[in-house]
Amino acid sequence: MVSKVLVRGLYVMVLLLCVLGTAGISLLLESKQFVFNQVGEKAVQEIDTSPFPVSVDPKLQKIVEADSLGNHVYDTIAIRDEESDGWKSKIVAFFAKKDWYQNLASPVSRIIVIWPGERKEEITQNIGDVLRWNNEQRTRFITLMEASGAPLSEGMLYPGEYVAHSGASPDEVALMVQEKFNQDILTRYTPEVEEQVPLQDAVVIASLLEREASDFENMREISGVIWNRLFINMPLQLDATLQYVKGSKTTEKDWWPVPRPADKFLKSPYNTYSNKGLPPSAIGNPSAAAVLAALNPLSTDCLYYFHDDHRQYHCSATYEEHVRKLKATYGRGR
Repeated sequence: MVSKVLVRGLYVMVLLLCVLGTAGISLLLESKQFVFNQVGEKAVQEIDTSPFPVSVDPKLQKIVEADSLGNHVYDTIAIRDEESDGWKSKIVAFFAKKDWYQNLASPVSRIIVIWPGERKEEITQNIGDVLRWNNEQRTRFITLMEASGAPLSEGMLYPGEYVAHSGASPDEVALMVQEKFNQDILTRYTPEVEEQVPLQDAVVIASLLEREASDFENMREISGVIWNRLFINMPLQLDATLQYVKGSKTTEKDWWPVPRPADKFLKSPYNTYSNKGLPPSAIGNPSAAAVLAALNPLSTDCLYYFHDDHRQYHCSATYEEHVRKLKATYGRGR
């Protein structure tokens, strides 16, 4: 009797494992097919070249929010609630470096994922791991992106999901990523937009927003603070730039290490605590949404902000108010 119960239990367990395994493989296949479909759909879509709206005027030092921004966001850049498909992208990114996952459904294709805000060295490492590039090929890829002839040396590795051949060369991948940047950013960055806000400035601010903000609306809020500080020649004092400086050191294991108070004294042109104005170049590779937020900040009187442990945004017009909010949130003005 005991043996029969044990056998039945083992049978149920084996059956359950088979069901879970089948469901898991199905989810993995679905995540890959989702990327293939997305890339295929975007390839046949009509390219929209409508200019970015701009609501900030650096020369007059004012922000006039554009009435057309909402339509531009949802109709052309298409920032929509896609949480239902978000898990698929996360699965792809998590398993992208696994050969067995890449070989599912298509042994000759490789999926490359570039997340918004990643730095070029980080992206190169991830792509190189997926395509099994050696050090020479990885160096070649970075060199190509820096000397592509585009107006920027940083910030052109456009975020998204790409499908490449398993033996794709650095030249092929660089061309693919560059074309995507040209399509989604440069075609919309008309001479009129460039005259109001230089592309270099917009991409630098967008890269800061990718590291500092939690979502698109928060990007616009923080963009307003950044522009307010630039208007009065006040240091930006952004922790993301300290992370970039620390992550650039060969002795650092993390690309974006947690900053410490002493890091505010690091000697680097990217340290926005000790240097006024924008960093010399982008600290990461921003999305079109971040560029849009850089060009269209929310009008605010805030000069200070922080996120609490629940990622809630708090901003203040004065330092005294900022400290009071910090103390109310954390018990001290940290």
